[in-house]
Amino acid sequence: MKFINKLEKKFGRYAIHDLMKYIITLYVLGALVYLINPYFYDAYLSLDIGKVFQGQIWRLVTFIIYPATISGGFGIFFFAIEMYLYFMIGRSLENAWGAFRFNLYYLSGILFNIVAAVILYFIIGGSYPMGLTFINRSMFFAFAAIFPNVQFLLFFVLPVKVKHLAYIYAAIIGYDIFKYVRYAFSATNPFYRNFYLAMAISIIVALLNFVIFFLATRNYRRISPAAQKRRRTYQKQVNRSKTITRHKCAVCGRTEKDDENLEFRFCSKCDGNYEYCMEHLFTHTHVKK
Repeated sequence: MKFINKLEKKFGRYAIHDLMKYIITLYVLGALVYLINPYFYDAYLSLDIGKVFQGQIWRLVTFIIYPATISGGFGIFFFAIEMYLYFMIGRSLENAWGAFRFNLYYLSGILFNIVAAVILYFIIGGSYPMGLTFINRSMFFAFAAIFPNVQFLLFFVLPVKVKHLAYIYAAIIGYDIFKYVRYAFSATNPFYRNFYLAMAISIIVALLNFVIFFLATRNYRRISPAAQKRRRTYQKQVNRSKTITRHKCAVCGRTEKDDENLEFRFCSKCDGNYEYCMEHLFTHTHVKK
């Protein structure tokens, strides 16, 4: 994280604030392009490394606008919901990290997706256009790691914590990786063997920005016995302080913990600091020394 701190000090002023606003605009543009001509994206905008090597370098950026929801037949309504979720997740991450770190996370996600496509290209020995990326998946995992208890309404009815959705999503991705590896070892055709193996590798590489983020934010320092003892002592002191009351009736002994609606007053006629609840304030025997 020290390296990122140095980068932020040096290049932080170049960060794009409210990045997701621009990303969502690109997604909407991609959806319009797809609705007008579904074949235009694969022909000119997808991450086709073979075409990139031929000079179509704009594909290194335009591939991110692939409207997977619309192309999958889910329609504009679900596309709008998807865009809202991406916008909410991205803005939450930017608020938590700051603009520079969120920019770095998202751009590294694009970079790792490109690396995954390059690996796929060289292993299978040919061009394979990639449109569906893992950028937003890694962003979702980062959101779940930072805000695990945020609830989403599954099917607009069932409240589910985002960490549970992340576990399910991770299990699905893990199964996909396992499936491709199994297909690779069972395939007799060299092309399909290389293709399935490359797909498994590309999924792992495409999610590297989250893996790096997750590992970098864990605290792996071993706590010494002395530090553990200090922590236990501090916790005992905190628990003990929670049992101390501010008010106590000198007659019945009740405190504010017995009833939050109780009111207490000091008696001016008693010698000393004697406090009474309202029930005994006017009926007690005054203390005289």
